[in-house]
Amino acid sequence: MINVDVLAIFAHPDDVELTVGGTLLKMKSLGYKAGALDVTRGEMGTRGTIEIRAEEANEAARILKLDVRENLELPDGHVWVTEETRAQLVRVLRRLKPKILLTHQIDDPHPDHNHIAQLVRESARLASMQKYDFDFGQERINAPIVAHNIFSQRVTPSFIVDVSDFLDEKTEAIRAHRSQFYNPNSNELETRLTGKDFLDELENRSRYFGSLIGVAAGEPFFVREALNVEDPIELLTRPMNLYS
Repeated sequence: MINVDVLAIFAHPDDVELTVGGTLLKMKSLGYKAGALDVTRGEMGTRGTIEIRAEEANEAARILKLDVRENLELPDGHVWVTEETRAQLVRVLRRLKPKILLTHQIDDPHPDHNHIAQLVRESARLASMQKYDFDFGQERINAPIVAHNIFSQRVTPSFIVDVSDFLDEKTEAIRAHRSQFYNPNSNELETRLTGKDFLDELENRSRYFGSLIGVAAGEPFFVREALNVEDPIELLTRPMNLYS
């Protein structure tokens, strides 16, 4: 049975790569086990089919060196926080036993993203309650902490992960979802993602957040709970190269 240290839970098969691909690559480089859970199969997407998108997700998982990638197969465009969806996610969490969950930002303008952020928060806590879903026969786990990726809102990050060494691999993983991005030979409908400049904008965003901590590229996260810091000196004296 595979257990992971960090599990990225996002709505559509390319969301993981677009938001936290660099962080997952860094976690793997540090020796941690990393996984991804796509909540839907992306069937509402303007381009691509379920089958194509599944193949692309598998290729991206290989590039990200993920230990596991699964799909919850909830209906795209119709994800809600219900007793059924909470139980489904709790069962995955208890099986994979992650310590940290990465997911969408709170109050994301995309309904699925917003609902998933709440679903993840509730399920993380419920997974720690022994009597919840007791009849399914799984043991409780310690509630994993939830870190929300900041994508389209002006939110001050709780922390930014330096992903400078992994930006190229992150971009490669994004490009594995080739049905979703710029293709000059395509006659399909255009979306924001299929625009010629979208991936450049994404890289610029990574470089902006990197600049806030004095590195080439970063991925920002917001944590609602107060963080328990063991060593403030170690945390606050890390070199940021902002004034060198």
